[in-house]
Amino acid sequence: MFIYYKIYLPYTTKLKNSSKYFKTNIMKQNLRSKHLPKSILTAIILFILTSANVFAQQAKTDSIKMNPAAGPSTLAAKSYPRAVGYLSFIVPVVTLDKNATTWNFNGTTKIGFPVGVNILYSDHFGFSYEFTPTITATSASSKVSNLLFDPGTMFRFEHGFTIITRLAFETAGRYGFTPVFNQVYARTKYVNYFIAGSLPARFGNGQPASIGFNVQFGFIFN
Repeated sequence: MFIYYKIYLPYTTKLKNSSKYFKTNIMKQNLRSKHLPKSILTAIILFILTSANVFAQQAKTDSIKMNPAAGPSTLAAKSYPRAVGYLSFIVPVVTLDKNATTWNFNGTTKIGFPVGVNILYSDHFGFSYEFTPTITATSASSKVSNLLFDPGTMFRFEHGFTIITRLAFETAGRYGFTPVFNQVYARTKYVNYFIAGSLPARFGNGQPASIGFNVQFGFIFN
């Protein structure tokens, strides 16, 4: 009886330790998987922000190679109409309707990636064509949850300030309008950086009317 007790005790101890080891590993793997979708979104945002600097530096180098006299002070004369493209990302901060107030990053993360073309007709007026795919990420998965087409008129003012009145048509079934208040905060020869705040109003698809607040960051190619 004494010999059996000596053999059984180490075995059960090892089994308990082994079970605790596997539980710890599973918990660590679940914790990593929860952060994975948000890490992917962060990587996409960093790529958008840094690609503008890379483009500007490369374009500057190529320009100097082709024309040594061309330097940072050389500015091309503006002519209208002209088209300029842009890339950006947008963060829906909060959405309000009659039933609830929904904050982003509260269990679910949504980030959009607006890309578009502005047709500028003068220093004071233009028209913008924009498409915005939205990625929704949770602790379990991430997916493209919506595609927004939101064209709109541009009212351009001095010092890089623009008001854009956009219509909104979503593949998720919602529609509405979005006033956008856009400000250029940094200029280079090839790229201008901007920040924008928007107030999306949405209707339809069997849901109550809502209004939200979004923050957008991006750059425009000159």
